[in-house]
Amino acid sequence: MPRATLPFRVFRYLHSKRGNHVFVLGTAGHVDHGKSVLVHALTGIDPDRLQEEKERGMTIDLGFAWLKLPSGQEVGIVDVPGHEHFIKNMLAGVGGIDLALLIVAANEGVMPQTKEHLDILDLIGVSRGIVVITKKDLVDEELLTLVALEIEEIVSSTTLSEAPIVAVSAVTGEGLPELVSAIDQLLESSQPRVDTGRPRLLIDRVFTIAGSGTVVTGTLIDGSLQVGQEVEILPSGLRSRLRGLQTHKTHINTTTPGSRVAANLTGVAVSQLNRGNVLTKPGWMIPTTMVTVKLRLVPSLKRPLRYNATVSFHTGVSEAIAKVRLLEKEELKPGESTWAQLILSEPVAVIKGDRFIVRSPQKTLGGGEIIEPHTKRYRRYRPATIQSLETKEKGTAQEILTATLEANQPQETERLILNSGLPTKEAKSAIEALIQDETLVTVGTGDHRILFTASGWEQLLGTVTAAAQGYHRRFPTRPGMPRGELTNKLKLPSASLTNIMRKLFDKGVLIEEGANVRLPSHQIQLAQDQQEKIDAFLSSLARNPYAPPADAVLDAELLNVIVRQRRVVKASDNVVFAASAYDEMAKRIVDHIKANGRITLGETRDMFNTSRKYAQALLEYLDQEKITRRTGDERVLGSGSQ
Repeated sequence: MPRATLPFRVFRYLHSKRGNHVFVLGTAGHVDHGKSVLVHALTGIDPDRLQEEKERGMTIDLGFAWLKLPSGQEVGIVDVPGHEHFIKNMLAGVGGIDLALLIVAANEGVMPQTKEHLDILDLIGVSRGIVVITKKDLVDEELLTLVALEIEEIVSSTTLSEAPIVAVSAVTGEGLPELVSAIDQLLESSQPRVDTGRPRLLIDRVFTIAGSGTVVTGTLIDGSLQVGQEVEILPSGLRSRLRGLQTHKTHINTTTPGSRVAANLTGVAVSQLNRGNVLTKPGWMIPTTMVTVKLRLVPSLKRPLRYNATVSFHTGVSEAIAKVRLLEKEELKPGESTWAQLILSEPVAVIKGDRFIVRSPQKTLGGGEIIEPHTKRYRRYRPATIQSLETKEKGTAQEILTATLEANQPQETERLILNSGLPTKEAKSAIEALIQDETLVTVGTGDHRILFTASGWEQLLGTVTAAAQGYHRRFPTRPGMPRGELTNKLKLPSASLTNIMRKLFDKGVLIEEGANVRLPSHQIQLAQDQQEKIDAFLSSLARNPYAPPADAVLDAELLNVIVRQRRVVKASDNVVFAASAYDEMAKRIVDHIKANGRITLGETRDMFNTSRKYAQALLEYLDQEKITRRTGDERVLGSGSQ
């Protein structure tokens, strides 16, 4: 619809119900331009809840109200402060809104906080809104026209460029019906928030109600909540349960995405909670202290933003101090965009696609979109890194999934979907297509199936092969590499190791032998001098099989080789028998016990004309192997003798 001047944009509105979906409307604008008075005139609710606000005559914290539209749709309203000293409170209020009312007083026109609030709405991507010229009763038509033209100019390059302009007087009521109709019409064409099944209540107030306990309020996004369910509060990780829920002072059992919600919590104290916490279902969301973002500066800044600058970071209702690592340049000029990493002073709970604002103590600097909520520290000036980030920002579903997995693999399917920021249904379909064309490799099944890119899996195979080859070279006489030593080198998530190792065995990459693993090509290799030492040792055992000479000693590594080959039996640390001698002695002892019911240490010694040392070592080894069983000073047959 073409832009109008006066009498502003006027529409014919059709009304229809939007089901049970609830939208949230937020005010924005300069201090004392009539935001709270307008909300009161529309709803009958005074959003200035603090005594200090009433005494000052201006909003310093968030206020809340609600409005029932002619179509039957209910709208929650967040009234934000306009004073420059309370911008961070304003930021806490606009994070979850569906529609903005940019308020400009007719008798003052566009003011500094009008522009800053407009910059913020533009940076966080609020594209639905209405510009409301208040205090219409204080000016004539000529000044009203000039104010409207000034507004059209400042919004023309922002996300609110198509916003209708409505002039009202909260005192006389003039223009209020048109404003209500404009709100109704915009919401009529608005899509309700999608229920992703991952609810996030952005907590903006925490208080106690006598007889109920701890209550938090906020805007619910991304999912629904139900009375009785267990919830987690982040970033602290506290667990609680929902005792009760309210929307617009009405008790409900289940909420819908986009609602303004009050939640009564059990098991947590007010002192444990803060504005900026996120209430969600347990287990899926992990707080972060570094994010990769697409950062844009507002054009009106006087100075560029330099590498490693310190800023305040705002997203949803959360706030933290951040260091800015520019990835492509040393400084970012006003109006420019670039890729950056923000290193946060404390953990925040965010997901891909969340919008953010960065500020200095005095002004809004810029903002943008979080592309990687859990990110590694990137080296600067790397074209491949920038290309990957651009793919994650604007690529197809398959491209986004592949780039997201390449940055951190392996990942479970559900975690990959979450990190990609894609709708679940779209992501699952794209993943199956990538598996079909062998772009992705799967390990395991079901909910805990993990994914590699094809190149990532090949890289893992290379790492496994190189580690095993290196071990075989260092220890050629050993049968294989201890499994634990290999898995430590791979540095893979412990939860996925079992399935990954099983796939390596099934594919014949490795062979499992007890606690060891080896390459299929590995065979024990002995040097000539090592073989000569073994032969000499075996010859010394053969000369006196029942009492091997004490000076017959073999290097432990070589001894283990012939033990594994069962050419000898190691009865104790100091006693080794040739395998043939051991088998003969074991048979004669078993035969003796079968004939006599028992055998003693002395009888064993005499049977083989050996010493007590060798007889005792032999019997203790037979006990260990369960061929015999000791009862007092005698041995009887054990369970392994059958």
